[in-house]
Amino acid sequence: METPKHIAIIPDGNRRWSKQNGIDRQEGYAIGIKKIGDILKWCKEHDIKMLTMWGFSTDNFKRDKNEVGDLFKLFKENLKKAIESDDKNKDELRVRFFGRLHLFPREIQEMIKKAEQVSGKNNNYQLNLLLSYGGREEIVDAVNKIISEGIEKVDEKTLSDHMYTSELPDPDLIIRTSGEQRLSGLMPWQSCYSEFYFSEKLWPDFSKDDFEDALDVFAKRKRRYGT
Repeated sequence: METPKHIAIIPDGNRRWSKQNGIDRQEGYAIGIKKIGDILKWCKEHDIKMLTMWGFSTDNFKRDKNEVGDLFKLFKENLKKAIESDDKNKDELRVRFFGRLHLFPREIQEMIKKAEQVSGKNNNYQLNLLLSYGGREEIVDAVNKIISEGIEKVDEKTLSDHMYTSELPDPDLIIRTSGEQRLSGLMPWQSCYSEFYFSEKLWPDFSKDDFEDALDVFAKRKRRYGT
């Protein structure tokens, strides 16, 4: 069975799940973040080397200040755990961050750099976290970078080479939870030939069976390029 080499996920539905289950929104987000560990485990079982998670969009900055503050607190807690963890599996996983990271508080920026440094030598599996990320913003930033370098002739390779994710392969499979059937700006340039899988489950309820179903659907599709 053909499996994707690179999966990207839009983990949608944390807030709705929290409301439905009558729990605090921050606790719901914490459960959602913990789910990433499950996905990494399932990817490893199928020898899927690369996982990209959209963790925080540029639009998320527009949310209620208390909610954004709660998310920042969770980011700090989980980054601290990642940096200080002595889990043996940590030695297999490289963690990268992409987006307008300069918009985060300096403390979080420093922790992001530290997490990348700590895992920088690992190459068995890679987790990419899109934070302060928007697909249109990524293209705009790439174009401005090209202009600043004085490049006059631009082709597809030039633009690809100036994306945040220039070092990454394009995602083979993109999964979105919560029943919404759109990308909402996730990797519009890189997803040109990606396969899509939309799950009705809210993100915290997304299970191993749902993940396996996404892989089965992917394996049955005949991928075409250029049509």
